[in-house]
Amino acid sequence: MTLMQLALMRADRNVNQPLLEDLELFCVVVRKCSFAASALELGVSNALVSKRIAILEKTLQVRLLHRTTRKVWLTDHGAVVHQWAQRILADVDQLGEAISQKGSAPRGLLRLCTSSGFGRNRVAPAISALVRDFPELEVQLELLDRPVDLIAEGFHLDIRVGQVQEPHLIARQIARNERVLCASPSYLARHGMPQQLADLARHQCIVIRERDQDFGRWKFNGPQGPEAVRVTGALSTNNGELVHQWAMDGHGIILRSVWDVGQHLADGRLIRVLPQYSQEAHVWAIYPARLGTTANVRVCVQFLENWLKQTPPTDATPF
Repeated sequence: MTLMQLALMRADRNVNQPLLEDLELFCVVVRKCSFAASALELGVSNALVSKRIAILEKTLQVRLLHRTTRKVWLTDHGAVVHQWAQRILADVDQLGEAISQKGSAPRGLLRLCTSSGFGRNRVAPAISALVRDFPELEVQLELLDRPVDLIAEGFHLDIRVGQVQEPHLIARQIARNERVLCASPSYLARHGMPQQLADLARHQCIVIRERDQDFGRWKFNGPQGPEAVRVTGALSTNNGELVHQWAMDGHGIILRSVWDVGQHLADGRLIRVLPQYSQEAHVWAIYPARLGTTANVRVCVQFLENWLKQTPPTDATPF
């Protein structure tokens, strides 16, 4: 049983201030939008979650959540309490970091997210090695092929391939990377090799909706500087591994990361198209400024940077 579970199971106490554990639970409920999902994540009963939220509301003398049978969401008072709860919990984390004799060693919870294919094939093996080196660290890794609001969703760290557009977050580049155009020899034998960027509009292009991509509009750095082209095709998906496989099957041209297609370009199973064009897609570690000095984030980011440097771009593992 975790400390969180033990704390939540304590008997009711007549206190005028909310318990930190209840504020933490409240933040989980807000993130999950469900008592049942929160109970599942925390390893406690639905009844206990409901009870502790009721106690928190009684302590603060306001209603924090609207409830239906399917979901919960914040009241106006709840939104204010949620902002303060996040700030208070972050300050407590930093307090522990500052006074601990083991402040340089990561321990406790680290919530991070990344895209699904890159997470499975690059980040997950690195995290496996990380927790062997730091056994007091508890990692929750979520794979999300959608834009993520790092602060609102309660993540400490986002490992992202591509552009960073949030000026209020810290972004540290941990690996260089680019996306390139390629297709199978069988496709190019049937349809010909494009000679200029505009030719892509007449080809079958396999498009993907990724976090930083305008769906169906490919942007490049080329000989004349930034350029863009609108592309279409019979196949599209939100999964990079499917795009890679469909290109191998001869269905069209793809714009994929060198980390994904490097080995197949090297062995000839894919051929680079319009090699004078590429799209910058470096790997970034992104986190709120207030977490930049915490051991969990600092050590994890450095570990991932070292891990990716040891993995050559021509590795065949897709993401």
